[in-house]
Amino acid sequence: MKNIIKVMAVLMILVFTLSVVGCSAGDKNNSSTNDHTNVQNDSNTADTADTEDNSQDSQDNEQDAAQEEDTADQDSAESDTMKKIKDTKKVVWGTNAEFPPFEMREGDQVIGIDAEIAAKIAEKLGVELVVEDMEFDALITALQSGKIDFIAAGFTIEPDREKQVLFTDTYFKAVQAVMVQEGNEDIKAVADLEGKKIGVQNGTTGDFVASDIPGAEVVRYNSGIDAALDLKNGKIDAVIIDNLPAQMLMESNPGLAVLDEKPSADEEYAIAVRKEDADLQQVINEVLKEMKDSGEIDELVSKFSIGE
Repeated sequence: MKNIIKVMAVLMILVFTLSVVGCSAGDKNNSSTNDHTNVQNDSNTADTADTEDNSQDSQDNEQDAAQEEDTADQDSAESDTMKKIKDTKKVVWGTNAEFPPFEMREGDQVIGIDAEIAAKIAEKLGVELVVEDMEFDALITALQSGKIDFIAAGFTIEPDREKQVLFTDTYFKAVQAVMVQEGNEDIKAVADLEGKKIGVQNGTTGDFVASDIPGAEVVRYNSGIDAALDLKNGKIDAVIIDNLPAQMLMESNPGLAVLDEKPSADEEYAIAVRKEDADLQQVINEVLKEMKDSGEIDELVSKFSIGE
């Protein structure tokens, strides 16, 4: 009996031991399985992150490439005028050399403030300057047709002109003046111009101002010089022209005077190019800025103006 009991005890111990070993092995297997699953999850997470990073890098590269392409397109968007200037190695300046001190003739040469600016523009472009001297009211047509590349002619910014041309930055402030014969008792103020015969240069700001005076008879000339000569000879009653040219015309035509009262507000001169020639406009703006910042334009006004 004792032997049977001993045998049963041994069997129970053996069963218990096997159970413990089996549980331990199961825990180890579960732990191994969980660890393997976690490794797979970590790997999948890393792969997903790498995929997202690669996708973002690809998008960034595409955006950079698009930006570079846009920049290249902008750089290559050169106007036909600029291409022509580079091909011919010439830039054509359109003016009316009857407007001292901005443009006037000295022998075969056109000199003056605008002439100096035009020369600087050609220098900036690295090309030869060609001058086309023509009637003032033909300048815009010549520009639009491609006969000239830019207008520099004491050219005032006007709303109607802005519809037809592209203006640069301004470089000179002016105002209109009324010229009369010295001692004229009939015209002492702008209001006295009503019903009078007024000479102007055709197509200029003076022309626009005179045309708004009630009852005035506007006589148009190809140049302010011709108008001043007729005023001196008594053929007209007054001339409306920009103040600085008026001062010079008085110097060369004794017996003329300028009224203290001005017939219009201040105006500003700029250079005109074709609407599509923004690249040429930019070059000219750079020239004007350099000349204004250095004081060169002020020096030119003094150089070419009598009595300044």
